[in-house]
Amino acid sequence: MTHADRAPFTVPGLSLEDGHKVADTLQMRIHTFNDLQLTLKHAHWNVVGRSFIGVHEMLDPQINIVRTFIDELAERMATLGVAPNGLPGALVAARTWEDYPLGRATTNEHIAALNSVYNSVISTQREAISAVSDLDPVTEDILIGQSAELEKFQWFLRSHLENTDGELKQTY
Repeated sequence: MTHADRAPFTVPGLSLEDGHKVADTLQMRIHTFNDLQLTLKHAHWNVVGRSFIGVHEMLDPQINIVRTFIDELAERMATLGVAPNGLPGALVAARTWEDYPLGRATTNEHIAALNSVYNSVISTQREAISAVSDLDPVTEDILIGQSAELEKFQWFLRSHLENTDGELKQTY
C-alpha cells in the first residue's frame, strides 16, 4: 500500500501506529478470505459423484458468509484509517500459500482438500487474533466471531470424513 492509502488518524484510544498495525493484519485476512471464497466457489462448481448435491449446497452459505467477513474487515480497516485493498493482484502478491490443487473431483476429494484449506485459514485466523489482542479489543472480537463460524464450517466438512470412532479419513 502507498502512503496515500493511510490516513493521519485512527480510532480514538489507539495510537496511529497501532491502528495501522491492526489494519495491516486485517488486510492479510481480507486476502485470505478472498482466496477462501473463490476456492469454495471453485469446489462448488467442480464437485462430482456421490453426495454431490449435499456438498454443492453446503458450500454456498459458507461462500456468502465468508464474503460478509471480507466486507466487515474492509470496513474496519477504513475505520482504522487504512484503505483496504481487494484487488486480485494484491492478493496474489501477498499470499504465501499454494493454489487449491483440485479441479473436477469427487465429493470426498474436495471435502478432504477443503478441510486442509480450513486448517490453514483457521490457524492463521488465530495468529491474527493473537496479533491484535493487546492492541484492539474491537478487532479482536470481530476476528473471534469469524473464527467460530470458520470452525463450524470445518466441522460440517469433517463430518463427511469422520468415522464413528472420530478418525478422519483424508481421501484426496
